[in-house]
Amino acid sequence: MDKIRVLVTGAYGRMGREVVKAVVAQEDLELVGAVDKVGGGQDIGQICGLGVLGLTVETDLTVVLGNTAPAVMVDFTTPLTVMDNIKAALEAGVAVVVGTTGLTEENLDEINDLAARSERGVIVAPNFALGAVLMMRFAKEAARYFPDVEIIELHHDRKIDAPSGTALKTAEMIAAGRVAEPGSKPAPLEKINGARGGEYLGTKIHSVRLPGLIAHQEVIFGNQGQTLTIRHDSLDRSSFMPGVILAVRKAQEIKGLVYGLDALID
Repeated sequence: MDKIRVLVTGAYGRMGREVVKAVVAQEDLELVGAVDKVGGGQDIGQICGLGVLGLTVETDLTVVLGNTAPAVMVDFTTPLTVMDNIKAALEAGVAVVVGTTGLTEENLDEINDLAARSERGVIVAPNFALGAVLMMRFAKEAARYFPDVEIIELHHDRKIDAPSGTALKTAEMIAAGRVAEPGSKPAPLEKINGARGGEYLGTKIHSVRLPGLIAHQEVIFGNQGQTLTIRHDSLDRSSFMPGVILAVRKAQEIKGLVYGLDALID
């Protein structure tokens, strides 16, 4: 069986290095390229602690796409560069797996159009941790009985977008699961602007950014005389890798945009 040829963009970053290690460890995948604006010319294996792989980090994605002919590109970069990377990959006929967060609704609409025209698949997942996917599913179920809910999401201090993609996706699933609207509340008297968080689809979201954190989220439901808390913690970036590998294996089977890893899990 032919191996799936994989290119990683953002390969020098913390998530990118984890993806490189995960891809190299799979017998059915082959790492054919590593792209980043940092670390150009260095062997990606040495960067990731794998020893010499004979594959250097390149800085020009278009050139690498042409030279390596990957089947799937995995992108863990930034909201400032991810759209250009997706466009370049689809123009080259390459399926895409996106772990970069901060994409807007307009971005997703554009990705859907681009993927449809190219007849290639794009999988965008706000969170690749399988536990986080279950957290979101459980939150949707709980929203049927507990319409009043708030989300607290906590991430490392280098994450620039807020709220997280996971929090936004969770709020969307909660809104889809509600059969009753949240109870009315008095207008808040905020002594500090923003103290009550931001609101999205009827759910308040609070974002925390601190060193020492990886990726964590609490979904807190309240009802008469009781609360229900659903929490997920990623304690190491390796927690995202089973989901990434699943998406890589599925990416060539789909056409158009798939948003959320839950769509790939029975």
